[in-house]
Amino acid sequence: MVADIDGTLLQRNDAAAGLLPEATPGRPLAEVAPAWLAAKHRTVQLTGRNSATETDAPLSGMIGGRRFEAHPSVRDDGTVAWWLVDDTDHQLVRDALHMERERTAFLAKASSALLSTLNLGRCMDVTSQMAAESLADAALAIAPSRAHRLPVVTCVRGGVPELSHQSVDPDEVPGLGEALRGFPPVPSRWIDPLTAPQWLVPESFGPVGSIVITPLPGHGVPAGALVLLRKEKSDSFSDEEEVFARLFATRAGAAMSAARLYAEQTAITDVLMRELMPPSLHQISGVDFAGGYRPSADHERIGGDFYDVHPATEGDASFVSLGDVCGKGLEAAVLTGKIRSTLHALLPLADDHQRMLSLLNTSLLNSHHTRFATLVLASAARRGNEVDLKLTSAGHPTPLIIRADGTVEEADTRGTLVGAIPDVSARTTAVTLEPGECCVLYTDGITEAKGGPMGNVLFGDERLKRALSACAGMPAEGIVEHVQMLAAQWLSNRYHDDMAIVVIAAPRTHHLSAVNGHTRGRFTG
Repeated sequence: MVADIDGTLLQRNDAAAGLLPEATPGRPLAEVAPAWLAAKHRTVQLTGRNSATETDAPLSGMIGGRRFEAHPSVRDDGTVAWWLVDDTDHQLVRDALHMERERTAFLAKASSALLSTLNLGRCMDVTSQMAAESLADAALAIAPSRAHRLPVVTCVRGGVPELSHQSVDPDEVPGLGEALRGFPPVPSRWIDPLTAPQWLVPESFGPVGSIVITPLPGHGVPAGALVLLRKEKSDSFSDEEEVFARLFATRAGAAMSAARLYAEQTAITDVLMRELMPPSLHQISGVDFAGGYRPSADHERIGGDFYDVHPATEGDASFVSLGDVCGKGLEAAVLTGKIRSTLHALLPLADDHQRMLSLLNTSLLNSHHTRFATLVLASAARRGNEVDLKLTSAGHPTPLIIRADGTVEEADTRGTLVGAIPDVSARTTAVTLEPGECCVLYTDGITEAKGGPMGNVLFGDERLKRALSACAGMPAEGIVEHVQMLAAQWLSNRYHDDMAIVVIAAPRTHHLSAVNGHTRGRFTG
C-alpha cells in the first residue's frame, strides 16, 4: 500500500486488497488500516526513515487473527510504501524457542539446586518451592509412607516450604496412590478438583481449579509424588505443561532418591563406625587407663590403628591390645575390626600371649586380606599398690616405662608381625609399676610424624622419650594429651599416618584429708 503525507491511501496491490478489503484508494489510512500501522505512518513520513536504515525492532501487529510485520519505504515524492509480511508462523517458532530456552534454563537451575544437597528434607523443600514458583500456584512434594504416615512438604507461590506428616490413605486421592507406587501419571482432566481432601489444599488457597499428580521416579524404586495445584481462576494445565512437569519430576525424584540412599548408607556407616571406634578408657580393676587416637585424615573417624582394653574377670588381669594395620582408611579399618573381634574371641587365652598371636596369625593368613599388622599385648593386674604387667610386642614399637624419677625405660620385648608369614614368635617380658609410674603403648604414627621447623624431620624415638620423661607423676590422661599436643605441634597440619597411644598407670597412693571439715584439704602419702 502507498499513502501520501496526509495519510490518504493512493495505491494498493491485490494482496493488500485481499487482506484489507476496505482499503481502497482515496480513503484515509486511519480508517482502513490497523491502528498500529496508521499511527506509525505519520512518524515515518516526517523522519524519512525507511526499512533499509531502520534500527528499531520491526513494526508488527495483528490483522485478522494473524501477525504481520510492516516495513515502510519512503519514496522520492514523499509518499510512503508499506510492505506487509505475514510473520505468524515465524513468531510461533520464536515463541516456542523462547519457551524451550526458559524451560531448559529452569531444568538446569533445578538440577543444580537439587544436586547441591544430599539431605532428603532439603530436596523436598527445593522440589516444592521451585514447582510452586514456576509450574503452579502451589506444590506438594510427598515422600513414601513411613509408619503409615505421609511426609508432605507444601509450598505456595511466594511462600516457604512447610513439612507435615499426614495419617491418610493416599489411594483416597485419585492418582496419588498410583504415583507413590511408581505407576504412570493420571491425566489432570481425569482428576476432579472438588475431590481434593482438605490436607492436600494449603490453608487460604481458595477453590482449586486443576490438579496434576505425577510420580517422582527414583533409582529402581519410587521416590514419591509431586502434586501441582492451580487456583480456580487460573488456566488449566495443558498437555505440554503436564509433560514438562514430568521432566521436572524426573530430576527431583532422582535427587530425592539419591538423598534417601545417602541417608541410609550414612546410618549404616555410623553404626559400623561406632563399633570400630576405639573405646573411651578410665580406671579398670584398680588400674588407670587412658587412650588417644587420631586418624590420618581429619575427615575420617577410623583407620588402621586401634586399641582395646578388656576388664579383668575375678582373679585375672585386664587385657590390653594396641596395633597398627598396614595401610590406612576404610580398608585398613575393616581388617582392624577383624583383628579386634578375633582377639576378643581369644580372651580365654589372655594369659598366653604367644598362643593368642599364633591363632591370630593363622586367622589372618586364612582370610582374603593381604595386609599385615603389628601389635603389642599387655596384661595388667593390680597387686597392692603396684601393677604387674606382662608385655608382648609383635613387630611393634617397644613399650616405654616411665619411672617415678623421670627415667624412661624400654620394655624387653620383641617379636614378628602377624598376618605375613606362617610362624610368629615373640618374647614376653614382665614389668612392675610402682605407684605413679606408667607404661606407654603407641604406634609409629607418633614417632614417624614428619615436621618440625624444616618440615621434614621425624618426631623420633628420642624426642618421645624426652617428652615422656617430663611427664613423670602426671595422670594417664595428662600424658596422652601431652603427647598428642606435641605431635600435633610438630606436624603443623602436615600429612601424617594414623596415631594411637595407650597409657597404663599404677594409681598414686595419696589421698585428701581435712581438718574440722572446714579447712583446705592436703595431700598425704
